[in-house]
Amino acid sequence: MKRDIINPQMKVGDLLDQYPELEETLISIAPAFSKLKNPVLRRTIARVATLQQAALTGNVPVHEVVNTLRTAAGQTKDDDASQSPIAARDAESVPAWLSGATERVEFDARPVLASGAHPLQEVFARLQQLPQGAVLDLITPFYPAPLVDAVRGKGWDAIHTERGKDLFVTTIGRP
Repeated sequence: MKRDIINPQMKVGDLLDQYPELEETLISIAPAFSKLKNPVLRRTIARVATLQQAALTGNVPVHEVVNTLRTAAGQTKDDDASQSPIAARDAESVPAWLSGATERVEFDARPVLASGAHPLQEVFARLQQLPQGAVLDLITPFYPAPLVDAVRGKGWDAIHTERGKDLFVTTIGRP
């Protein structure tokens, strides 16, 4: 089997397929990565999430994730592995569109995620039902990087994430 050079854009699932011996190394980098032991999340999120997104989820610099994995795999460290542009987009101060929201609808996705399911379809259903001027507050136990990318891909570009104690609140507004 061909083994790719480990990089920030590599999918977590591809990493684990090509380098199964790195599973424990990856999990040891951040407690949030222990969720990869859940077979449902392993089959779903790991197939779409990149190492860059996983780093955001685990609140670990992407260069640390990549270089730890590269070292364990016997590859040269990457001095150019940089922070995700997603982090920069979501680290802004509270945007004007959020301050002007007329209504806030809350969706706590933690029970859905704890059951091993993915809340993407439910998030899209709730977004379609939002009245004009309203925002959706999505509550998750980690930064939902693949979900944020999927939402952005559907044209929902008004997104802001704040980290609380043991949770993230990702607010999504109508484009």
